[in-house]
Amino acid sequence: MTRRTFFGQIFPAFLAITLLAVVGVTWHATSTLERFYHKRTREELAARADLAQARFMGALRSNDDRRVDMVCNQIASETPMRLTVVLPSGRVVGDSEEDPARMDNHADRPEIVEALREGRGSSVRFSDTLQRDMMYVTKAIRDNDKTLGVLRVSMSLAFIDQELGTIHRRVTLVALLATALVALSSVWVSRPISRSLARLKTGAERFARGELGIPLAVPDSLEIGALAESMNRMAAELDDRIQTTVRQRNELEAVLAGMVEGVLAVDGEENILNLNQAAARLLDVDAAQSRRKPLQEVVRNVEIHELVRRVMDSGEPGETETVFQGDRDAVIRVRVAPLRDAKKESAGVLAVMNDLTDLRHLEKVRRDFVANVSHELKTPITSIKGYVETLLDGASHNAEDLDRFLKIIHRQVDRLHAIVDDLLALSQIEEDDRKGQVLLGRGALLPVIEGAVGLCKAAALEKDTAIHVSCSPDIQADIDPHLLGQACVNLIDNAVKYGEPGSEIHVEVATDNGEIVIHVRDQGPGVAQEHLARVFERFYRVDKARSRELGGTGLGLAIVKHIAQAHGGRATVESELRKGSVFSIRLPLPPEQM
Repeated sequence: MTRRTFFGQIFPAFLAITLLAVVGVTWHATSTLERFYHKRTREELAARADLAQARFMGALRSNDDRRVDMVCNQIASETPMRLTVVLPSGRVVGDSEEDPARMDNHADRPEIVEALREGRGSSVRFSDTLQRDMMYVTKAIRDNDKTLGVLRVSMSLAFIDQELGTIHRRVTLVALLATALVALSSVWVSRPISRSLARLKTGAERFARGELGIPLAVPDSLEIGALAESMNRMAAELDDRIQTTVRQRNELEAVLAGMVEGVLAVDGEENILNLNQAAARLLDVDAAQSRRKPLQEVVRNVEIHELVRRVMDSGEPGETETVFQGDRDAVIRVRVAPLRDAKKESAGVLAVMNDLTDLRHLEKVRRDFVANVSHELKTPITSIKGYVETLLDGASHNAEDLDRFLKIIHRQVDRLHAIVDDLLALSQIEEDDRKGQVLLGRGALLPVIEGAVGLCKAAALEKDTAIHVSCSPDIQADIDPHLLGQACVNLIDNAVKYGEPGSEIHVEVATDNGEIVIHVRDQGPGVAQEHLARVFERFYRVDKARSRELGGTGLGLAIVKHIAQAHGGRATVESELRKGSVFSIRLPLPPEQM
């Protein structure tokens, strides 16, 4: 991250605030003035319309269009305004500037519509006839309850725009002067502070080099001066403590060097000098209460006792691997080395402990995975090999056998291809999640669900299976749409495969206890309780024969689990034999939706 000087931070901020304030005030002032002028003009036009309406009453009663037009021209000659008289049908019968016969029907003009409905109306818009912005004020001319016509009085807004332009230029000039004044003020305020901070920085760098005897100059500013005095006191105290630190350095360096692993220091009498939190967790003891106690009392492991004693006697490092019994059997590798004091004399031993439990578990998982992959690949390969050998032995001469064997080989090759694709997909998801390369973005879940259902619709139609979706379009989460869609496709596809023909599948999305839950509910055979804990493992099958018959690779649910974990969530299952299953993907609920 690029760092900036104090001046570089305060000057743009002052300038930006000033510009925003000036722009806001300018905009507000001009908007207020524009509304004021418009209001004054509208009121003046309304007053003119009130005064003029009586002069049109007789002509409108007698339907004398010519007389109406003459009255418009007479009134317009007395005022700078334009007058127009429009019948309720929209036909123009009088206008002070145009021939009424050539004018369009005005029934759709907003001010005419408003006057016919409410008695009065107004609008500001561009006149197609006069080719300029106009303000229109209308008044319905009524004889008792009958509307004879609408009188429209209008005026050009050009003079208002001219006045506002003049005011705007003046306000802009004042704003520029104010901005320049603020800019100069910020320079005047920030420069002395920047120089004081630069001097403090130079002094702090001198302290960092170990030159603690030269104090910093104290500036006149109260806050910066207090900072300089605090730094001077710090330098004096630091100089005193350095001597003490030197005497303890060897012991502390030895302890700190092993902070990632469990570190245990034992003196020559086999009493515990110190241990870090990692060692306390591995040994399942309290770090504070274990110090100064005998090793045999704290560590209940004979192999470690013997190793510590052997290293003390020989002065040579040693190591062992042992198992700690407890809530879980922990495999621990212990390396022990002699501990020296400041005079390089023997002061006990230092034990560094590494927890290998997860590593050993991963090795077992790897071995099981290799065995499972070998088994899954061996079955189709053996089948392919058998049928190829049969063809080579002469079966290829029989067209019927040749076609049947090639179809079987083709199915087994497709199965191999599916297994390899799923293995690659699972590996890619795990790798992206480990490297933090799964990019999540806020998005709606409904399109993802509908896309997954669309991909599975063909298979569902073949089995006459109905898929019902219940998801609000407002539900959103941080997701990778492609990965989440793949997980939904896997669950819906499984529900279709294992469901009975004519059954129903329900895909429901809801919120529950701070999570967004995607349920895929089927009416399949269900899963026995003893299998539920392992259904998301790779290559684990509840019914191996039926799974292979339906073309499954045994990796679909494992992919679902890892996609859910990549989203910060988890995959769960609830099932009962002969009553169907509910597979769920649980995602974190965005904070603003909690």
